[in-house]
Amino acid sequence: MNPIYANLPTTVFEVMSRLAREHGAVNLGQGFPDDPGPLDVREKAAEAVVSGWNQYPPMLGLPELRSAIAASHARFHGFSVNADTETMVTSGATEALATAIFSLVTPGDEVVLFEPLYDAYLPLVRRAGGIPRLVTLKPPHWRFSEADLAAAFTPATRVVIFNDPLNPAGSVMPVADLDLLARYVQKSGAVVIQDAVWEHVLFDDAVFTPLITRPGMRDRVVHIGSAGKIFSLTGWKVGLVTAAPELIKIMGKAHMYMTFTTPPNLQAAVAYGLAKEDAYFTGMRADLQAARDHFVSGLNAMGVPTLPCQASYFVNVDLAALGVSEGDVAFAQRLVVEGGVATVPVSAFYETGAVTTVLRFCFAKKRETLDAALSRLSAFLTREGLSKRAA
Repeated sequence: MNPIYANLPTTVFEVMSRLAREHGAVNLGQGFPDDPGPLDVREKAAEAVVSGWNQYPPMLGLPELRSAIAASHARFHGFSVNADTETMVTSGATEALATAIFSLVTPGDEVVLFEPLYDAYLPLVRRAGGIPRLVTLKPPHWRFSEADLAAAFTPATRVVIFNDPLNPAGSVMPVADLDLLARYVQKSGAVVIQDAVWEHVLFDDAVFTPLITRPGMRDRVVHIGSAGKIFSLTGWKVGLVTAAPELIKIMGKAHMYMTFTTPPNLQAAVAYGLAKEDAYFTGMRADLQAARDHFVSGLNAMGVPTLPCQASYFVNVDLAALGVSEGDVAFAQRLVVEGGVATVPVSAFYETGAVTTVLRFCFAKKRETLDAALSRLSAFLTREGLSKRAA
């Protein structure tokens, strides 16, 4: 068995979900909405199954979806994309990441990554023979410095993996930070794989700027989006890739021998969804922001401070600020067993163990789900002597 995978421990996500099932906990750990997603988009998928083409679609994606990807970038980000040569559809954003990593990383190449990081990054980089070089981001601002980049980039740097907006932080990188990173990328000659799956899930007038739009970066970035995140349909697994023609060409070859295609009915529905009126996108963000605000207000009312959240489905709590002395893993396990609320310890997103006191809560839930979690959490914190309501 390949030791890279055989030696991986059971992920904390699996552990917390299992504990949630065993103890009947409200699950705010795993990042999915409990809303079914937009009806018209789902109906388009159903219609395409019954009346549409159900054999192999084109390997790089249905022409209408590739055109919709290009139109979406022009509409929301203001840059022009050639749908025929600069787009590709994959079976989920994780497949897009794997395709990009296996296409661009060769044994011995150094890969700069920013932690906290999505748990698939490191196994994929190591499977490709890459050598990780980590930049550590910490709360509350989750930003890097020039000294951080100077320490991470070397003459062997070939690829950078960059997640913005950042999960689990819910932060959006300022343009000044993007331009600093761009200077180091151009100096090294590296290519950036940008995990931008949260690009449309933004709050409080936050503005996401794709790295591919910054000066000198047009041909150096693989931009990866997610239909599952845009339409709250996480089970659909439709990844949206944009990159320069030479990058799409090599990634297409890797994609051909990985999944080859993506279900055509889902592609047709996503193409329809990307062309929806602005009201859908603003309404989606407003609904999620309202859920965030409701949950954060409930936490704050019981004396639980929260970290800023500009994007994603997640809000974070720093246990140290709450007065908790134990680590996030131990506290999260007690909370799900004794308090009936499942979360994810943010230390699971770190290779170095640099942050061990932060819990991530998923707020992309119905109001009654959030209220049930808040009620249970309040009771647990009161028993622990940590809630204002205990006074």
